[in-house]
Amino acid sequence: MSSDALVAGVDSSTQSTKVELRKADSGELLGSGSAPHTEVVPPVAEQDPEVWLAAFHQAFAQAKHQAAQDGQSVEVSAISVAGQQHGMVCLDAQDQVIRPAKLWCDTSSAFDADWLLEQLPGGASGFAQACGSVPVAAFTITKLSWLQRNEPDSWQRLSTVLLPHDWMTFALTNNKVTDRGDASGTGYWSPDTNEYCWDLLRLVDSSRDWEQMLPRVLGPIEPAGEWNEILVAPGTGDNMAAALGLGLEPGEVVISLGTSGTVFCVSHHASSDDSGAVAGFADATGKFLPLVCTQNATKVTDTIARLCGLDLAALDSAALACPAGAGGLTLLPYLDGERTPNRPTATGQMNGLRTDTTVSQLARAAFEGVLCGLLDGLDELSKHADTSGRILLVGGGAHSLAYRQVLADLTGREIVTSTIDQAVAMGACVQAAATLLGRDPAELRSDWLVGTEHITLPDPAAANKSEEIRSRYQQLRDS
Repeated sequence: MSSDALVAGVDSSTQSTKVELRKADSGELLGSGSAPHTEVVPPVAEQDPEVWLAAFHQAFAQAKHQAAQDGQSVEVSAISVAGQQHGMVCLDAQDQVIRPAKLWCDTSSAFDADWLLEQLPGGASGFAQACGSVPVAAFTITKLSWLQRNEPDSWQRLSTVLLPHDWMTFALTNNKVTDRGDASGTGYWSPDTNEYCWDLLRLVDSSRDWEQMLPRVLGPIEPAGEWNEILVAPGTGDNMAAALGLGLEPGEVVISLGTSGTVFCVSHHASSDDSGAVAGFADATGKFLPLVCTQNATKVTDTIARLCGLDLAALDSAALACPAGAGGLTLLPYLDGERTPNRPTATGQMNGLRTDTTVSQLARAAFEGVLCGLLDGLDELSKHADTSGRILLVGGGAHSLAYRQVLADLTGREIVTSTIDQAVAMGACVQAAATLLGRDPAELRSDWLVGTEHITLPDPAAANKSEEIRSRYQQLRDS
């Protein structure tokens, strides 16, 4: 293999597809591209998988064009697809998509999550012990139950069940495969035993031959096949790719601020949380990735900015101009339902409005509300894994000065942000390179000297406000 071999990393998210091209030996970024998907708005969030494929081809072409120099063609040696977790892509016996894919943020199957817990002896504890997680509407197993209950014709045609990243990999290679990371978010695969949980699937339908309907689970660097003579890596879920792209070490915590929010860490040990707050996922290297997910993150501040007639930069400035605590104003940010806590039909609430409430206070309350929800998640995560290390803030929200400062103020800890803007695509590049070179993904990532870090320190003036802010939030949450 040439020392200047190139790899491609694909981030197929809910909103768009992003592609990065990097050198396999150094991680140097040579080109990138992006293309949007059709917009979805919960509670019903569905997309035609062909949209993902079209966006990929567009973004891949952009990345190759950007990487080209002096008119020379760009040859990619390996590629990996990281996709939005959970979801459900249904294929018939001819491998044709039966209906639009149900996405992770579709809450139509909330009833089915509750129903499944009633069917299994031990309920939530039984699920947690079997597959590491308690199912909520996001998990694939609940969407299968929804399909069986609501679309009998589609159910009869169903021959193969894939996740979004699985389907993209299948579209490239014609092989039905997945990986440990993404499989662990289905609600019917155990990261502890590395096996499918057939008994859980039989709760949905005991007459199905499930072993013939699910993709084979590949190892961390086991090739999925080839696409146009390009080696295709196994791929993984977006959170697993982000952890890999950031080079996350055990003890370090990632708080990711996208449309939704996540809090996760890498662990040497599988986790099992009967409460359902912490999902016991696998990572993309052979370890584990306990994770808490919230339904509402930057879309909350986007909404408040729109209602106030401000752009995001102005909202940032307004929030930072307000002292910690937002003058007693508290926002419960469950705008489109919530996953943690599991309240799929909830809406947002605000407490403490007065005639003298200012736009600045409203802005500060929005940032504090989003982050209080994620810090509740960090509290739960800390019960199952070491979270004593650095806090890394990533995602689109990490560009916000207000999110960085408010998080530092609420935690009283240094907040680290990275110049790696696309951690998911970066992680996919790492996996592609590791598969190409036959190397351990974590070790290879440590050799890539890419990205710098910025530190945000807590404001001493806010030191005595954190407990009060979080207490007000929790009271509103529990009311």
